[in-house]
Amino acid sequence: MFLSRHLRLLPRASIARSLGSSGAHYTTAASSNAAPAEEDSPFEIPNRIERTPTDILQALAGTVGRDHTAPHYKFHDDPFLIPMSNAAKRTYAMSKESGRKAAKWIKEEHRELFLHQEAQPAVEKFAPSMVYTENSEVDESSLQQLIAQSEVKDAVLVYNLLEQKGSPISADLKQSLLELVCFHNNQEPLPEEYIEERWFIQNNRRRDRHGKTWKDGDLAEKLYAEIEPKTPQAYASLIRGMAKYLQCERAYALLQEAGEKQIQLDTNTFNSIIEIVSYLKDTAEQRWQLCTELLQEMSQQKLRPNLGTLNAVLQCISTFGNFKLARSSALQVLPEFKQLGVNPSLGTYYYLLIIFCRERGPVSHVIVDILNDIAGKEFQIEHPKDTYFFATAMDVCRNHLNDKSLAKKVDELLHTGKNYDLVGDSFKESVYYRNYLALLCQTESIEDFMLTYDLLVPNIYIPEPGIMEEILRAIEINNAVEHVPRIWSDMVVFDHTHRESLLLSVLRIMVDNKPNAELPAQQQLPEQCAKVALDMYERVEEAMKRLRKVSFTGQMLGNILTLLVRGGNFEKASEVFAHIDKNQHRIPGTPAESALHEYVEASVQEKSPSQALAALQYAVENNMESSALAKLIHEGFTLNETHLAKLKTLVGESFLDK
Repeated sequence: MFLSRHLRLLPRASIARSLGSSGAHYTTAASSNAAPAEEDSPFEIPNRIERTPTDILQALAGTVGRDHTAPHYKFHDDPFLIPMSNAAKRTYAMSKESGRKAAKWIKEEHRELFLHQEAQPAVEKFAPSMVYTENSEVDESSLQQLIAQSEVKDAVLVYNLLEQKGSPISADLKQSLLELVCFHNNQEPLPEEYIEERWFIQNNRRRDRHGKTWKDGDLAEKLYAEIEPKTPQAYASLIRGMAKYLQCERAYALLQEAGEKQIQLDTNTFNSIIEIVSYLKDTAEQRWQLCTELLQEMSQQKLRPNLGTLNAVLQCISTFGNFKLARSSALQVLPEFKQLGVNPSLGTYYYLLIIFCRERGPVSHVIVDILNDIAGKEFQIEHPKDTYFFATAMDVCRNHLNDKSLAKKVDELLHTGKNYDLVGDSFKESVYYRNYLALLCQTESIEDFMLTYDLLVPNIYIPEPGIMEEILRAIEINNAVEHVPRIWSDMVVFDHTHRESLLLSVLRIMVDNKPNAELPAQQQLPEQCAKVALDMYERVEEAMKRLRKVSFTGQMLGNILTLLVRGGNFEKASEVFAHIDKNQHRIPGTPAESALHEYVEASVQEKSPSQALAALQYAVENNMESSALAKLIHEGFTLNETHLAKLKTLVGESFLDK
């Protein structure tokens, strides 16, 4: 550092001379025979590169990948506070933000305790915010500061105070307030630091958004009326606000009014109207006609389209019910915008996917061309819909094409550079991995799939019950019963034990795929399966006491009985059978005959004729095949008179005489 500071102060010529005259000579083997360099050759000092305060941290972070064994950093790194279900992920994340909001509320309520400023220079966010009331002394600078901070509620209050006092407000300040009110629809925005809550609210709004939410006759329209003469900025602000909150007819009417008055608007204002064309017209032909008219009007006003225009047009096309018109229109639009120098973003490719790869439309391989075009590229956010691409692309790979190789290309693109930042919120990330795991589960060998499963579950993705059923189906098809204990432990952690279909699948796999004792990997399986069955029995029994939805069925109890017998736990097997026998009138269905047969065989081995006769009596009472059981009991035991009399009562003396 000392040498570099002094070198900057010397002229370049003197630097070269001083370096050339130094006694040290550094050579390599390749250059030992080369001619010596001229003494006065210039020494080039590279230009200084501007660095941001976080560049060093980003460089350090770039040296390590994501730790798949640790939860997301937004969760507390504590075993009791690591979420193990999708509902818990959302609850824990929002609880953490709720704690921040509580701390902020305390800071605002007891602001006298937080007047100290330890940071140098002072951090404005740490200081208590100003409180405005009807008696506050305000001026234009107060309003300007609140608008800059996006404090909608306080800005409106200060504006009303200035109006009441008759204080003059400049036209530029009114325009700034109009833009703020139109953008937020005169509602206080959620602070930027509450990421999880904002994602949750956006998802709810997206589901519930069926009609306009624009506040008619509110402050925005009042401010617009006060601005005279009407400026292009005033028109643009009100049109964009109305379009954003789906006051579509009036927004389009204002656009036409501006055109009649020859007021030239900007490109983004036209984009906002193109986005709501589907609300203005009903049929695909009418929408496309209006869309082309708006584009022609932009051309007449010498407005250059941008990425927002391209995506707005594709959004309009994606609403066409006519697939042929939608496809031809999209193919017509893309080359024209490319000729204008508008480069597509991930949001553009998202719209292409939903245009070409429709659920009831013909199969399209447009995603192949898209991936060939963008493979290996690193993207940055350019459009709000950019975060929809990866989840949609993986959905197309699974449900539209069922192509594993394409899915892996999408996943490779996601993990290129900083593209993972564009995966979207936690819901989109969950949808992405849901489709990815389901596709791999159907197309890969079970061993390869379990490698991916171990990498992603549970810290990155927690399988939903539907995906868990797919995994169990793959295990059953591949006869990979050795993976069932691991899957069951995950089901317990993920709170899937109240799903009757999952319980029956787990039991069926373990019963139908009897472990091979000759294979070393399966020698411990009978005991492990018995432990799984017993754990399931106890959990269902506990759930029934809590009035949970799951309850015992005859098939379920029969499979549990079989697994306990195979695992050598005859005592618990007898307990399960006693439950079956005692509650047979309340349990729907009956155990399989094979389950009773194995239980009777175990009773013979354990020399327990009472248990065997109880099983025979259950079979007789439920009209099940009993002759094989009776024969097994008669041949396997040396019965005393009491047991023999009971056997005769159940199957008759004629059977014993055979």
